[in-house]
Amino acid sequence: MKVANRTFVVSGGASGLGLATVKDLVNANARVVLLDRAEPQETFDTDRVLFIRIDITRLDDVARAVKDAVAWTHRTGAVLGGVINCAGVGVDEAIVDARGKPHSLDNWQHHIDVNLTGPFNLTRLVLEHLVRVPPEDGDGERGVVILVSSTAAYEGMPSTIAYAATKGAIRSVTLPMARDCARFGVRVVTIAPGPFVTPMTGQWTPKVQDGMTRNGLLFPRRYGAPSEFAAAVLWVLSSPYINGESIKMTGGGRLPARL
Repeated sequence: MKVANRTFVVSGGASGLGLATVKDLVNANARVVLLDRAEPQETFDTDRVLFIRIDITRLDDVARAVKDAVAWTHRTGAVLGGVINCAGVGVDEAIVDARGKPHSLDNWQHHIDVNLTGPFNLTRLVLEHLVRVPPEDGDGERGVVILVSSTAAYEGMPSTIAYAATKGAIRSVTLPMARDCARFGVRVVTIAPGPFVTPMTGQWTPKVQDGMTRNGLLFPRRYGAPSEFAAAVLWVLSSPYINGESIKMTGGGRLPARL
């Protein structure tokens, strides 16, 4: 798909992987509707980026944002090109802790709301409009849905029950969603990053970060850079034969069973 002069909805676009994706899309002459709870960490030309403050767990917020995004495409003439779901949360908690206390139901539900129901709602509401945009010449492609899973969907670490469950669910919906969307010329691809430099990994203790570097990484022996994730997004958008897949970005590493 040609990215230039198309509009992409990016959740979690104010920081981390989402922010890097917004920057690369703007540099590729796309327009971006940036959705987040917080102001973006960088300033953008308002002609290229529309910031809408939302809580991804609130359906009314998501519906309002999609409505405003579509209205913006009508004003700019840059039709929808897709949705990129970067919003996410990860709060470690064991299924039962050392004192015998069971996993918090509130924590479990928060992961479901942010990591699973949030992208489900945003994607389905964007798709309602994406399937109506004029198809591109050639394959007749209309747009792309990008979901964000995690290597935790494949090899979850201790105390990541809720996170791994939601990221595994994202991985699982990729193919059936791609099959649903094929008739409309819309592709669905999931990216499953390993440890990247993000606000989430920035909350890890020095012990966890050191253990991950020593035990979980292969080459390069460092966390991924957000710019590398953004480059993968642009690659997926521009490569029509990538569809229905969950693509791991790990540097060859695997999450260890313990640190």
